[in-house]
Amino acid sequence: MFTSDFDYQLPREYIAQKPQEPRDHSRLMVVDKGKKSVVHDSFFNLLQYLRPDDLLVWNNSRVFKARLFGILEGGKGEELWHGQKVEIFLIKPQENEGVWQVLGKPGRRLAPGMRVRFAPDFFCDIMVKSRTGEILVQFSGLTAEQVRQKANQYGHIPVPPYVKDEPHQLDIYQTVYARAEGSVAAPTAGFHFTPDLIEKIKKRGVQLAEITLHVGLGTFLPVKAERVDDHVMHSEYVELTAVNAELINQAKKDGRRIIAVGTTTVRTLEGLAQQAGFHDQRLEPYQGEINIFIRPGFSFQIIDGLITNFHLPRSTLLMLVAAFAGDTKFVLDCYEEAKAKNYRFYSFGDAMFIY
Repeated sequence: MFTSDFDYQLPREYIAQKPQEPRDHSRLMVVDKGKKSVVHDSFFNLLQYLRPDDLLVWNNSRVFKARLFGILEGGKGEELWHGQKVEIFLIKPQENEGVWQVLGKPGRRLAPGMRVRFAPDFFCDIMVKSRTGEILVQFSGLTAEQVRQKANQYGHIPVPPYVKDEPHQLDIYQTVYARAEGSVAAPTAGFHFTPDLIEKIKKRGVQLAEITLHVGLGTFLPVKAERVDDHVMHSEYVELTAVNAELINQAKKDGRRIIAVGTTTVRTLEGLAQQAGFHDQRLEPYQGEINIFIRPGFSFQIIDGLITNFHLPRSTLLMLVAAFAGDTKFVLDCYEEAKAKNYRFYSFGDAMFIY
């Protein structure tokens, strides 16, 4: 299986630059993977495709302003790079307090011992720079929560590079149910939900459960390997509470449909099932790292449906969707039909419901 098997062409004009307003007025492609049929609708009509006993599971992670712009100070290379502007993109905190994994740009300017200052009271020191480009920095005296607070004060919204303009408010790049801060990219399948639509879903009898996956490199790092199996995924922090685990376990026991909102939710649920073996058909509460690469051939144990956006070509997210649909060509055909129908693509784009 090759990365090129998941390639397709998309003109720039199809890439959505801002969310649909109202959010639930985005378009919805409803895909029956068994019948290989497609229906075109609007997201506010999602209720027509949900059953009263369904369980909808979403990712409650909240984005923080992870993109920081600073000035280099001191350390190695001072004569050449002192005073130069650099970008530090926060990925995730490490076990040692104040230490973060980051991406740096331009990387050639960054070396151990150098300091990057973002504000008079906010800076980090470069600790480690590996050959693979991984960078560890130290925010001395700051907890992970304090770093995020400072980042929200001085940083920028980490929208994808294909979005030209940064939104003027962070809430534009959040789901309406986001609450657990820690993501460096939004779980965008949830953008289509509004408070009003959520209330209608509840009144229909659909149950709601949530997980937390703080989006990091495992979600958006591009696949550079020619062979899919050679791609290395990065772990991400997830949390499943006892209450939500029980909701999921009961739905599974009852034979009710479990519908995941977004690929991050899929990776959490299926990753925990794989990690624990799921021999007794139960998920256990969990806090910690998880690492799972879902591609065609994967055996799904938890989810019965998936709400997702239209993803980048050659991405792990598109591979996951193809795995769930059970037919890569069919998924790419759906993408071509979406283009023919002028759907909007990527983070701020339209949605698919696959079951």
